[in-house]
Amino acid sequence: MGGEPLLCGVELGGTKCVCLAGTRDGSVLAQAALPTGSEPLVTLQRIADQLRDFAAMHGPCAALGIASFGPLELRRDAADYGRIGVTTKPGWSGCDLAGFFATRYGARLGVSTDVIGAALAEARWGAARGLTDFAYVTVGTGVGVGLVVAARPVHGWHHPELGHVRVQRLSGDAWPGNCRFHGDCVEGLAAGPAIETRVGAPPASLGADHPVWEQVAHALAQLAHTLVVATAPQRILFGGGVMSAQPHLLERIRARLRLSLNGYMAIEQVPGGLEAYIAPPGLGTRAGPLGALALAADALAAAARPQEQA
Repeated sequence: MGGEPLLCGVELGGTKCVCLAGTRDGSVLAQAALPTGSEPLVTLQRIADQLRDFAAMHGPCAALGIASFGPLELRRDAADYGRIGVTTKPGWSGCDLAGFFATRYGARLGVSTDVIGAALAEARWGAARGLTDFAYVTVGTGVGVGLVVAARPVHGWHHPELGHVRVQRLSGDAWPGNCRFHGDCVEGLAAGPAIETRVGAPPASLGADHPVWEQVAHALAQLAHTLVVATAPQRILFGGGVMSAQPHLLERIRARLRLSLNGYMAIEQVPGGLEAYIAPPGLGTRAGPLGALALAADALAAAARPQEQA
């Protein structure tokens, strides 16, 4: 490795965890997948064991990044920093992710949401390189948005939950939606479970001509409209399992966004036009796991700064 520090990352998903070891340039040296069970301490111990295996093979880990499903407390000065809030994942509400790993990694631990991690990875190695303002939207088990403004992820007292934005419904569509909190928010209309509940089949099994895709694209275009008028990002990337299985959705979202904006804000004059503006992630399905590696790189850099100033 030529002296390059080893970084470790964990993408903690609702059904599986992806653990990896790599370097600051995004190179992956080792990777393993583990199930995300309903007992957090059991799952976290398995992750810790896997990280020890990586260290035995490649040397000590200099920093750890965890990109997790949320909601999460991301304020570093909060007493419950890195703790999962109320989640639909059974058994995981209140899980102290940062606390479990803090003894070993201390300040060299970075914790954020999976979608913020993916956005950071795209900024480093993917389709958002060179951009200071962009959004990464994942459409899968849920709908999440990693929003970056002035080169920094956005979060205040809480990280944004733009997947739960209420939308103007497509004319004639009265289906109540699938979100247990909000019914017909974006996630309740466009996430994988919502689509399957609505049509009775997994999204990946549906043909591109299925009528549900117009309804899904409409909801996602409404989300894009909200992003455009709120923060005017330089690009919006759409990833996640539903998008990778149904790539035709990108053009449908572009068309719906064009109709929704109705000539306001000359969006089609951005470099590359709408095709470049509403785009797939450059890292594809690797954005999530590499997001954890990006968080580790940021944690290592942040931990080194006080030493450099001393």
